[in-house]
Amino acid sequence: MATLEIRDLHVSVEGSANSAGGAGGPGVHREILRGVNLAVREGETHAIMGPNGSGKSTLAYAIAGHPKYLVTRGSVTLDDEDVLAMSVDARARAGLFLAMQYPVEVPGVTVSNFLRTAVTAVRGEAPRLRDFVRELRAAMSALNIDPAFAERNLNEGFSGGEKKRHEILQLQLLDPKVAVLDETDSGLDIDALRVVSEGINRFREKPGHGVLLITHYTRILRYVKPDFVHVFVGGRIVEEGGPELAELLESEGYERFMGVSA
Repeated sequence: MATLEIRDLHVSVEGSANSAGGAGGPGVHREILRGVNLAVREGETHAIMGPNGSGKSTLAYAIAGHPKYLVTRGSVTLDDEDVLAMSVDARARAGLFLAMQYPVEVPGVTVSNFLRTAVTAVRGEAPRLRDFVRELRAAMSALNIDPAFAERNLNEGFSGGEKKRHEILQLQLLDPKVAVLDETDSGLDIDALRVVSEGINRFREKPGHGVLLITHYTRILRYVKPDFVHVFVGGRIVEEGGPELAELLESEGYERFMGVSA
């Protein structure tokens, strides 16, 4: 059973303001995560909800191994393997996937070339071109993506909806154990939100998968039903519950939790 387990995770960010409120710079760190505990098991969908600046994206980037984020205490394991000891590419091969809030543009690299390279890296061998093209076209069709999209430069000139659909396209082709989806609903219109949500649901319904969905709003949770909801404030989880907790947040907001993390 695939399990992503986070224990007492503390993370600082380089170049942030220091504790005295002055301007930070290289070598200056500010603690963002202050003891996160969370386990995502096979077949489970977890939603992390919280206000801006609460550390939700920091958690995603720390799991993925972004060099800007310094883990000062705690552990992250996937199937009892030490994730923090792995390189970024090793984390992907081990079965972790991160859909970023702001995907990077890569001029000169087409979507199809990028995806085939990523699939080769994760699977350990290059798929036959004919098989890959067939697989890619099927995945694009399921997400209502125009076939011509495959020859565009990666994320260059993409709309918000196109970027998010491409992230879910990666998810379906790479087929990780655990998907960390950071603000996947950001900037999506109703139609795109529905298509992206259907892609997430197809992924999580297959055996061996877990999902950690980071969001501000409940609208995506109307399509992707979470098993667990966690309220994130001040760099830690301050409340946990089922789907009903998301509905409470929708009606009452985060105000009642803002003093809990102190």
